[in-house]
Amino acid sequence: MPQCEMCGAEQASLTTTKVEGAELELCSSCTDFGTEVRDESTSSAGSKYSTSSSTGTSSSSSSSSSSSASSGGSTRPRDMFDDMDEIATDYDERIRTARESSGQSQEELADQLNEKASLIRKLERGDTLPTDEVQRKLERALDISLVEGESVEDADWDSGDSGTMTLGDVVKRKD
Repeated sequence: MPQCEMCGAEQASLTTTKVEGAELELCSSCTDFGTEVRDESTSSAGSKYSTSSSTGTSSSSSSSSSSSASSGGSTRPRDMFDDMDEIATDYDERIRTARESSGQSQEELADQLNEKASLIRKLERGDTLPTDEVQRKLERALDISLVEGESVEDADWDSGDSGTMTLGDVVKRKD
């Protein structure tokens, strides 16, 4: 019997639901935490994603959304997570090591980037994350990448043993 990926409850049927950018197979009580994902072939409306509360749609909205969806192709709607690059957890070390290997002081690097030296100090201590603009400047000036690639930690999630771990096994709740 399939198991809910959030609470671990065994249910006869699960619903594919998008929660915080991830598609999960959830039981009926957990689907309220996200947006139900519908197959385009089985959905009467043209939109692939719809809230679970809006199961009935009027014919006028259905026809207008299906015409806009057909011109857009079969790609899913983009969300904010698609455009985000994940800053590496060791960004501070990468900046400091690259600056030191180039023989520059924090003040010299700040002058080169047209930024304050205090910002460079905060970045190297890990006290602040770089803005997108500062990140691009640093990457160009120091010839480094501050974006997280697939790490060893990501491999831990792909155990190949599907169905045994649920979100509840990983998340620690604050009750």
